[in-house]
Amino acid sequence: MPTEPGHAVRRRWSSIDRAAGGLAADLGLYTLSAIFAAVTAATSTLLPHRAWGAVAAVGYAAAALVVVGQLVARRTRPGASIAGTAARAAVTALAFVATALLPMVLQAIQRAGGRTDRAQEEVVVVEHGGARLLDHGTPYLGTDAIAALPPGEQLLGYLPYQPGMALFGLPRALAGDGWWTDARIWFAVATVVALALAAGTVRGTGARLTADRTADRDAALVRAVQLATVLPVCALTMATGGDDLPVLALCLLALALCAAARPGAAGVAVGLAAALKLFAWPVALVLLLHAATHGRRRLGRMAAGAVGLPALALLPAVLVDPAAFVDNVIRFPLGDALVTSPAQSPFPGYLIASALPGGRWIAAALLVAAGLAIAVHLARRPPRGAATTALICGYGLLAAILLMPSTRFGYLLYPVAFLAWAPALRHAEAEPGTAVPAGTGDSPALETAG
Repeated sequence: MPTEPGHAVRRRWSSIDRAAGGLAADLGLYTLSAIFAAVTAATSTLLPHRAWGAVAAVGYAAAALVVVGQLVARRTRPGASIAGTAARAAVTALAFVATALLPMVLQAIQRAGGRTDRAQEEVVVVEHGGARLLDHGTPYLGTDAIAALPPGEQLLGYLPYQPGMALFGLPRALAGDGWWTDARIWFAVATVVALALAAGTVRGTGARLTADRTADRDAALVRAVQLATVLPVCALTMATGGDDLPVLALCLLALALCAAARPGAAGVAVGLAAALKLFAWPVALVLLLHAATHGRRRLGRMAAGAVGLPALALLPAVLVDPAAFVDNVIRFPLGDALVTSPAQSPFPGYLIASALPGGRWIAAALLVAAGLAIAVHLARRPPRGAATTALICGYGLLAAILLMPSTRFGYLLYPVAFLAWAPALRHAEAEPGTAVPAGTGDSPALETAG
């Protein structure tokens, strides 16, 4: 049972989240996001980020004005549909288009027209990986080949992702430099499809819920989708880089499928994510532990996709050039390559690694200690529900991001989204006649993981 102070904090956050039917928090989200985008446009040293901010600030401001209108309508006509959950979802979708998809397409068009400052390095890296995959059967360059590149191009020679990520670079390798062959376009397509399936899966439980619980679930789902799409860390990432968004969306889809008791499909979703990026591997592990609590049959069905798909993706690259795979996927992120990763956000792990004697080893030890603590918790209390699984993934990745010696601020989109989806998942997996725990609509960062 939660302590009284913790319960009080959750109730306070719940009252904020639900104020004015969720519209008060919507207004705060869009207003603060507009300010963030405007500041980014004016001050960022990264030109793709400045270009994003100039477009997104207008989109966020427009969304905030629409919410003001919804609040007025709600006050003058209580129960007005324009202020309801469906209308909030529509505003979220339009805000996503205006703050993520539109600036992404504009940057892709400008890049196709010759601008070289309209994409982050990961876009170019993935496209180069796609070309190498097409030509050589592996997306990775070995150390000797990278060393032979001009010093300014060596960083772009590394592909620190799983082999599946190179598939997003194939359109440009096959069809040339059109705007639609930009890797970000295909990141966005995969993200939108996976998120739509995830939201549809969560809402597909409506036949089992009472009207009140269906309304609560839909409100929680709108908030969850907002924090996976229009939150600036997500919208900015999609518009300028984007490689993390399909990984995140596939993981959220896997969690939704777990809530719907579809372990085979969940395994395929998280397996696809794990074939793209290592960030999905801890999520796959926790999902497998969740499946194990429901019997060997469910575990086997999930493992087929969760383990089999990443293994199939790895096999060709490992057979063609295993040393190149190790150099790109293991040594480069650990800082043991020819060039250093630019992922250096000032989180505790990076500050310890850069400021203390032997700091990299200290940060690594803290990261291992956090992993062991989570492992002990999982051994004692394996997750039985999809919501609890999402919370464990969120808290675990948050700890890893804070303690990794090389990390990015943008990686926070993973724990934020996982924690935000927990309340919606709790409603989705609830059976008729069971009580959803008090505070399900609370801020997910304040939920307990047990």
